[in-house]
Amino acid sequence: WHQGTVLKVVFMAITEDLQKELDNILRAKWETRSGQVVPETSDIVLGNSAVSIDATVLYADLADSTGLVLIDKTIAAEVFKAYLHGTTRIIRSNGGHIRSFDGDRVMGVFIGGFKNSSAAKTALQINHFFAQILVPKFTSFYSHLGSASYTLRQSVGVDTGAVHIIRSGIRNNNDLVWVGRGPNIAAKLCSIREDGYSSYITKAVYNSLADVAKISPTTGVNMWESRSWGGGQAYGVSDIYRSSWWVRP
Repeated sequence: WHQGTVLKVVFMAITEDLQKELDNILRAKWETRSGQVVPETSDIVLGNSAVSIDATVLYADLADSTGLVLIDKTIAAEVFKAYLHGTTRIIRSNGGHIRSFDGDRVMGVFIGGFKNSSAAKTALQINHFFAQILVPKFTSFYSHLGSASYTLRQSVGVDTGAVHIIRSGIRNNNDLVWVGRGPNIAAKLCSIREDGYSSYITKAVYNSLADVAKISPTTGVNMWESRSWGGGQAYGVSDIYRSSWWVRP
């Protein structure tokens, strides 16, 4: 057999396996249980098994990090490391669970009766860490960053609701997949780029905020303002809230 024949046989075998696996997914009955804690990967088996929880999901994301990579890959790696370290610490300090990293983006999951306020407060604390600590540190150490075409920016998005959590992939190469409005909308919110604003939450989150996450303790001013979001109309989430405030962790 020549190489082309071998490859053809391999591809045919993979195709047959994929067809069988899709048949299994389509025909197998789903087993869904209600969860009281944020699951780990080992808590859910591969197959049509899911855990359903009521959760608030937060995504924190650096803005246009490709621009920084093109300037200097080493500096970009340091910024990524510092940003993910800081956001992870802040999320965990507010009771959130880290369940996903994607390049320069991190996902935090909050549950319980205070989940919306905890997530919103986390967003404002991340803004403080980024604007008051990370950016000054890096622009001071790397003076040319202050005059570069790239500007260090970040955004945080938060939404809440029922989430189905499944485990997908293949043996030794799999992870949890979060299915629901919350993860998807939070990820879209953290991609909004507006000068002066870096924290975005849905109306559902805002309506459940305690004063500690809504009202400035020093001025008594509401730290969130309503905004129409054209990008959310297709998902029924056209009314959101944004903030330019920061809260010290």
